[in-house]
Amino acid sequence: MVITDEVRLVNKADAFADWYAGVEPRLRAALVARFGPEVGRDAAAAALAWAWEHWGRLAEVDNPVGYLYRVGQSRSRRRKQGWTAIETPPADAPFEPGLPAALALLSGRQRSVVILVNAYGWSFAETAAVLGITKSSVQTHLERGMASLRQSLGVTP
Repeated sequence: MVITDEVRLVNKADAFADWYAGVEPRLRAALVARFGPEVGRDAAAAALAWAWEHWGRLAEVDNPVGYLYRVGQSRSRRRKQGWTAIETPPADAPFEPGLPAALALLSGRQRSVVILVNAYGWSFAETAAVLGITKSSVQTHLERGMASLRQSLGVTP
């Protein structure tokens, strides 16, 4: 009986490892976009720990990344809310130095959409599926977020 339990655990671990390799980067990217680097990584780790514990239940979910995004969101509520901008960007930063502060001014949903679509190159459909919103909402949040960023950074289209 012990051997059977060990075999089941090995099979579960192998299946989870394969699934994890495809899901973890997308989940982490979405949660980091929403909560910032520190809280986002912690939320992703908590969501994936939940996934391991409830592996049988999660196999029945149509959109596991979206579901785990919500789990990560719930788990992050105990921690500091909001997105923490980089205090002082490095001198050789490959982006506009005022961008982190401007991103911090956006709503959480706008920031998530702007980062997922523009920085990670996700499609509107992928972003909508993970965030649990429609593609038209993604477009609206993207347009408003980009307009706010342009205004904050003094950029004219």
